[in-house]
Amino acid sequence: QVQLVESGGGLVQAGGSLRLSCAASGRTLSTYDMGWFRQAPGKEREFVARIRWSGGSTSYADSVKGRFTISRDNAKNTVYLQMNSLKSEDTAVYYCKTTVVGVTYWGQGTQVTVSS
Repeated sequence: QVQLVESGGGLVQAGGSLRLSCAASGRTLSTYDMGWFRQAPGKEREFVARIRWSGGSTSYADSVKGRFTISRDNAKNTVYLQMNSLKSEDTAVYYCKTTVVGVTYWGQGTQVTVSS
C-alpha cells in the first residue's frame, strides 16, 4: 500500500507563487515515476507534470511549461511542484499520482485558488 499526501495549496493572487508537496509513505518510491494532475470545477482531471524516478527527465503540459517545475527528493520520499506566475486558470484541486507494480495511487488533493 502507498499513501500520498499533498500539501501547500492555498489562495494566491495572480502572478504569485506556490510550492506543492506530495509526501509518500508505505513504500519507497525512489524507483517509480511521479506525476501531478489537476481538476478544475466542471472539468476532467488533466495532466500537469511528470518526473521520472531518477529525477533526470521531466515533462509538462503546454499550459504550465515555463511556469511550473516538478522535482523530487527521494531521500524524503517527496515530490514537489513549484508554481510561478500563477493565473486564474490554474485554479483547481491538485493531485499527485504514482503507479507501483501496476496499481495506481492518488493523493486526496490540495486546493489551489488564484484570484485575479
